[in-house]
Amino acid sequence: MYCSIDPATAILEVAVHKGFRVPDVVPHVLTAMTIAAPENVYVVGPADVPNPNWLRSGIPSAGQQAFGGALLMRHKFVVIPSAVSTHSWNLMFAGAAAAGAYAVRSQEPFALDTRLHPPVTP
Repeated sequence: MYCSIDPATAILEVAVHKGFRVPDVVPHVLTAMTIAAPENVYVVGPADVPNPNWLRSGIPSAGQQAFGGALLMRHKFVVIPSAVSTHSWNLMFAGAAAAGAYAVRSQEPFALDTRLHPPVTP
């Protein structure tokens, strides 16, 4: 699972992958969670990323996917810089591997600000 640390970045991450239409017409849920043992969180700093281009917007490469997969095999939770919002961070975890290591604090239906998906005018 791939999510953002803050809701604003989560909205941008969804929009960059799916466009603003999808979160406007398909129900989404915002979830807040608590990680039981913070020592289970591995932080990847910008200097730890093998290819600096991975921190720029673009289609993920095979190398990026392998890097992320290897991190998730070694760590329950990984925090990594966002390529969408350069001063934000994303949290990655595999649901099955992290089961029991976090607790859901709250969930609420997500409502996209309609100005982000305006009608098309001729």
